[in-house]
Amino acid sequence: MRRQFIICLYILLCTALIAACSLFKPETRKAPEGDLPEKFSIYHKEAGQTARWWEDFNAKELNLLIETALSENFSIKQAWARLRQTRTLVVQSDSSLYPDLTGTADLLYGRRKTTNGTSDTTTVEEYALGLTSSYELDLWGRVHSKRQAVMLEAAASKDELHAAAVTLSAEIAIRWIEIISQRMQKQLLHKQLDSNIIFLDLIELRFRKGMVSALDVYQQKQVVENIKAEIPLVEAREILLMHELAALLGKPSGSSIPIQNADLPIPVGVPALGLPADLLKARPDVRAAGLRLESADWQVAEARANRLPAVRLSASARYSSNEMEVLFDNWLLNLAANLTAPVFDGGQRAAEVDRTRAFADEKLWAYRQTVLTAVKEVEDALISESKQKEHIEALERVIAAARRAFDEAVERYRKGLNDYLPVLTQLLTVQSLERNLIKKRTSMLLFRVSLYRALSGTWTHDLKPDGLPEISKTEGKIDNE
Repeated sequence: MRRQFIICLYILLCTALIAACSLFKPETRKAPEGDLPEKFSIYHKEAGQTARWWEDFNAKELNLLIETALSENFSIKQAWARLRQTRTLVVQSDSSLYPDLTGTADLLYGRRKTTNGTSDTTTVEEYALGLTSSYELDLWGRVHSKRQAVMLEAAASKDELHAAAVTLSAEIAIRWIEIISQRMQKQLLHKQLDSNIIFLDLIELRFRKGMVSALDVYQQKQVVENIKAEIPLVEAREILLMHELAALLGKPSGSSIPIQNADLPIPVGVPALGLPADLLKARPDVRAAGLRLESADWQVAEARANRLPAVRLSASARYSSNEMEVLFDNWLLNLAANLTAPVFDGGQRAAEVDRTRAFADEKLWAYRQTVLTAVKEVEDALISESKQKEHIEALERVIAAARRAFDEAVERYRKGLNDYLPVLTQLLTVQSLERNLIKKRTSMLLFRVSLYRALSGTWTHDLKPDGLPEISKTEGKIDNE
């Protein structure tokens, strides 16, 4: 018995050493991201930005809003919960690397009647304790491949959390900028309303003196009423933006959110961009897509290994006795090896290999699309901001010319050299351009936020769950061989 036990242990050791040399591993992919441009259209030699980009706006209230959202936003909390789910799957996959052990306990109590002429009745009491264990020898790397795929999925979930944080920070900044913009629009409308009322008073005075017609009065009244009609729309938009901001902060609509900035921030120079290839590490969505591609490759290796025979070792120890006091005098130890090999499955396992390969191809093209989208988003934001800046500079020159034309029209109107129509035309033009300038400045800031979001950076690595269990230290130990 002892000799058989030693032989089984020796076989177990040898097969474990063989299992360490997995035959099926993913094939190395060359440049899975595809072709990338060497540099961005606006090239900076410096490495891409990694810090918390919103601090460039130099607004303490924006810093506070984003920090609050990163800890209180419900979508972020859901992402943390999904990450914890995937990490439990990693723990479950790790369990397959070790033998399982199950304990059993049996108790039988009964009465037995004999029919040997005496009709005696005896009491039967049997007790048993046992241990059973089983372990699959990973000869072809199936278990190892499955574990690698699950770990890569968990790592991808973490990057998806980081991508959600990047999106959230940008959404908070967008709402903050738009709220300030709406308040500036409202302030400008009230200022224009006051000016238009003054003009209306002057025209009515000239009308009473018989210097102008009633048409001039009606036209100016129309301008006043148009301004009054615009103000409720701006106020409504501001309130709706505050509701959206409250939802992003995990607060109910109508909550008090302190926003004190009275003017739009002035953006600093274009941040360091790095190279397009840097996005492969800086963008969490790109990293997640790459990890899911690697996970799919390991699933192919698992499916291929599953077509080969599997060896499973089992062991059991059982102690039993009719009397409790001699329970450990009777024992039985069993060691066994079980070999299972697919003979005919109707092509199920072969089809699974084909399916996982097609799935890996899908992830490959998804990864390339994500990479190209990342580069496109950076380029779009760069071009949009650059051209928007040129547009604003030209718009400011247009406003300056329109104001001079308005002053000239007013002067000619006072001297009676022309009617009120040129004044009205230039008045509407100037006021429309002034409101439009605020919108264009807002758009340029939103393009800058889009650029920050497209560049992402590594600041998300500092994220910590608020009130959630700490992350397992086993994450990230992935075999890339």
